[in-house]
Amino acid sequence: MNDQLHQGKSYEYWRTRILYSTMLGYIFFYFIRKNISMAMPLLEEELGISKVELGIFLTMHGLLYGVSRFANGIIADRVNPRWFMSLGLLLCAVANFGFGMSSTVWFMGVFWVANGWFQGMGFPPCAKSLSHWFAPAERGVKFSIWNTSHSVGAGLIFLVNAAAIWMFHDWRFCFFIPATIAVLGAFMLFERLRDTPESMGFEGVETYYSKKHGNVVAEIKASDGVENETEKIGLAETLSRYVFSNPAIWVISFANFFVYIVRFSILDWAPTFLKQAKGIDITHAGIVSSCYELVGVLGMLCSGLLMDRLFRGRGAKVCLLYMLGCTITMGLFWWTDSSSVYVNALFLSILGFFIYGPQCLIGVIAANVATKKAAAAANGLTGIFGYASVIVTGWGVGLVAKHYDWNAVFLCLIGASFAAVLMFLFVLNAAAPEQLAAEKEKR
Repeated sequence: MNDQLHQGKSYEYWRTRILYSTMLGYIFFYFIRKNISMAMPLLEEELGISKVELGIFLTMHGLLYGVSRFANGIIADRVNPRWFMSLGLLLCAVANFGFGMSSTVWFMGVFWVANGWFQGMGFPPCAKSLSHWFAPAERGVKFSIWNTSHSVGAGLIFLVNAAAIWMFHDWRFCFFIPATIAVLGAFMLFERLRDTPESMGFEGVETYYSKKHGNVVAEIKASDGVENETEKIGLAETLSRYVFSNPAIWVISFANFFVYIVRFSILDWAPTFLKQAKGIDITHAGIVSSCYELVGVLGMLCSGLLMDRLFRGRGAKVCLLYMLGCTITMGLFWWTDSSSVYVNALFLSILGFFIYGPQCLIGVIAANVATKKAAAAANGLTGIFGYASVIVTGWGVGLVAKHYDWNAVFLCLIGASFAAVLMFLFVLNAAAPEQLAAEKEKR
């Protein structure tokens, strides 16, 4: 009994450590991914780089990142997250230092595209770690807690870079300071992270979770069956069976495309929009834009609770409700003509709440449906679709804003938000195979 108690305490210690370590690590990845947003208006003014060229930066970075997430997702399912994530963060920091030292479009483009590829080494090891250390019945809450790293990272970098511009009056420090923090973060990750529970002598998380909650029933039999079957087949068959041949994964991926159109358009262009269309000072614009990310944290946490506690693991139902709210709020934001800092901060806060729920749960749905053996790869595929959206949010938004106006941009975003609503309608009951088997057993 004492040995079991000790192992349980040790297991919980490592589950907590893996959760907060991957969260901190991903915050650092965001520090050196979204730091360009605050620098874009200054790059346009000081170096004469056009909106279209800035949009191309965002587009190429995002496209390569989407491909990288899938490619590195396949690798991450089979390697130790400890060194894989640490190395990726270090390489991103190097690319950011290179961008900050550049003054021509060509060199900036090369470093930012390289950063896009190395950024793809960030999320896959997190998806693998969370899927191996947390059972399907608790992933809604755990993934939503972890996913706050997106908003915390993006929100904090707006504030960090606003302070950097205020102190140094130089856009280059928007890259030097975050890159320095990321280097320190890479060493933290290597010290904190570990591989799977089994690699450390623990039992599988499904078995542990069921014993902990006194529920050693069909869930374990079903999950063990999936795992054993997956162990007997190779990489190509695993990807084919649990990712490429799974209709739910494809529908979720298309939904992710539309969710990310809304998310990235606001995230990347909000400071520029607030400065040029609303006449808000760039420092204040950075603070207002941070509301989008920071209130998004609340949206994520609520979405995870709704998924686990109210909708019994059906994350798509939560996503449907959130995207309906996002569509309505986007319409009100477009319809309301106000240059008030507080009014714009309020709308961006509400949009952040609604958009970050689906952004969080799409990863949970993909991990559950594909099983933990293909969790990172499945999230990689949804990532390709998500980051393919930068064709629209980068080059596309820059082009529309230049040749038409910001009103046209908002009409496009309203359409994208409603398209996501339609996608989630097709996968309302998607859940983990072991969960479905357990529910069937109880009937």
